[in-house]
Amino acid sequence: MFKKFSQIGRAMMLPIAILPAAGLLLGFGGALTNPSTLAAYPFLDIGWLQVILSIMSFAGSAVFANLALIFTIGVAVGLANGDKGTAGLAGGVGYVVFVATISGFLQLFSAEGASIDTGVVGSIVVGSTVAFLHNRYRKIELPQFLGFFGGSRFIPIAASFAAIILGAFFYLIWPPIQGALTSAGTAIAAMGSFGTFLYGFLLRLTGAVGLHHTIYPLFWYSSLGGTEVVAGQTISGAQNIFFAQLADPNHTGLYTYGTRFFAGRFATMMFGLPAASLAMYHSIPKQNRQKNAGLYFSSALTSFLTGITEPLEYMFLFVAPWLYVVHAFLDGVSFFVADLLSIRIGNTFSGGFIDFFLFGPLQGNAKTNWIWVIPIGIVWALIYYFVFRFLITKFKVMVPGMDESESDANVPVAASGKASTLNDEAQIIIQALGNEANIESVTACATRLRVSVKDGSIVDKNSIKNLGATAVFEVQGGIQAVFGGKADLLSQEINQILGTED
Repeated sequence: MFKKFSQIGRAMMLPIAILPAAGLLLGFGGALTNPSTLAAYPFLDIGWLQVILSIMSFAGSAVFANLALIFTIGVAVGLANGDKGTAGLAGGVGYVVFVATISGFLQLFSAEGASIDTGVVGSIVVGSTVAFLHNRYRKIELPQFLGFFGGSRFIPIAASFAAIILGAFFYLIWPPIQGALTSAGTAIAAMGSFGTFLYGFLLRLTGAVGLHHTIYPLFWYSSLGGTEVVAGQTISGAQNIFFAQLADPNHTGLYTYGTRFFAGRFATMMFGLPAASLAMYHSIPKQNRQKNAGLYFSSALTSFLTGITEPLEYMFLFVAPWLYVVHAFLDGVSFFVADLLSIRIGNTFSGGFIDFFLFGPLQGNAKTNWIWVIPIGIVWALIYYFVFRFLITKFKVMVPGMDESESDANVPVAASGKASTLNDEAQIIIQALGNEANIESVTACATRLRVSVKDGSIVDKNSIKNLGATAVFEVQGGIQAVFGGKADLLSQEINQILGTED
């Protein structure tokens, strides 16, 4: 079960990776064409510049308006074992037929104005179904007179018929589920700031094993994150609502309350975790600081700028899981405080400075209350620094560099400055995994190399760590290695060497 959830979460990282670029377009375009902005900064009101910015806004909006379709294609591609292009096409066709089927049933049998929005759940179901059909039947042989439709060409056809069945099924079962989701979202809203704390705390805990990718989309893209009318359209999902409001030139006042599912991230990722990194650095013996400085400060900078926190978190997660729980609790409290102060900053991917600047200061304090992030962040940095410094020192937590007998050989390659080619590193990883015979599949998410192996006991974790992995740990059916942004490059290189790249 864990492996299936992990695969779906990994597959969803492909479409999620599109969002920062779309957010940049919409963030700059929407902010700099807003009448309030033009009134404050008249020098921006130049014809050709406004045309460019408007097109940027339209382009970014198009991505967020078609997220369900994009997610379906991404899931189909991510779960396909081969010939991923055909899987993506079949996923797109399947989703279009799925939506059309539901629309047809609504027109024929439902009251006027009735609607069904399956959101990310429908995307996952359709994409997973298409991937299943693709993996099972992409090499099917049909009778000779139907031979042209055999093999991969069979998949879009089969996906279309499957989508009709799924559409009919969802027409019957989704209205009560949609009502239940709305009720659940209402219940969380009724819990107020405590519900926001629980969301932040549990999201951080599940992030330890990579299952957060299957949780937050339900709040970002379904009615669990709220439902609001924006520019005459009913929008569901916290992020969908936020970007619809961002694209609406007539929006006034604070952005959607659903931003509470984002706003708590900024104090933790921009201030708290970098301070924790400094605390870990100051806690290790002085003779080990120089050779570990690159590891700590690059991880802190990554967290601050992009909100990618795994390289830093995995320095202490496995040596002191209880410390990670402390971190998750503090992150939950950050969400709680942001909710209390009505901080309304959205995000595309994570809670780093890039998203903070785009969707905080650039949008204006009247819509976001972004100014509160600065004092709260400073307080959070102090709390994280002193809590981590005290706990690591008192309990001798073995963060990188803590071992006084540590030799240069044990320092990760990326931290020590020793260089090797990507191909060399991929070859070493293949050997450490037990060679090709032991490897079933190799993929990557934003920061982790994810490998399914036949026998996990023969995997040489130390060899992988020495290549710069912050952590290497076992999951059911395989291992995960945290390489940061390099993970996807390594995945592609390994698959190319193994001849499994499509």
